[in-house]
Amino acid sequence: MAAYFNVEQSPAVPYATHATPNTEDPTLVLRQTARNCDLMSITVCGRAAAASTIGSIGYKVRRWTTVGSGGTSVTPAPTRIGATASTVCVDKASAITAGTVSGAIVGGFGCSKSGPGGWTARDQDDYCTLEGGSADEFDINSLAGEASLPHTVGCKIAE
Repeated sequence: MAAYFNVEQSPAVPYATHATPNTEDPTLVLRQTARNCDLMSITVCGRAAAASTIGSIGYKVRRWTTVGSGGTSVTPAPTRIGATASTVCVDKASAITAGTVSGAIVGGFGCSKSGPGGWTARDQDDYCTLEGGSADEFDINSLAGEASLPHTVGCKIAE
């Protein structure tokens, strides 16, 4: 039976998109260790208060076949008490260096700069899967036409 986990950012303040407009920024990263990890859904929300212009934040999910470095550890919260995730999750509270090799885009979606958005797999065949023992990682990258837009990112995984 699979164990399910929520991965939410650790800082109380929102993340910010890259300081240079139209530049991808690794925001939340999943790095696999022992067991398979299925990325089931991603939730995002633009947090630009009192925005006076229309804008959006895009997200690209990239699979790297070698693990990057950095980031601040985020402990996946189990939905069933007693479960412990083997997936290593980090956020951009400290600098993330993306993995290398491939960088294939395996998903993408967006939200307004002041509202919700996200992605949910249609069924189990639509999950994005990291194989246990692999050197793969998924980077959820933010991208905006404006500099430093505040936003939040979270996801649900199964192992």
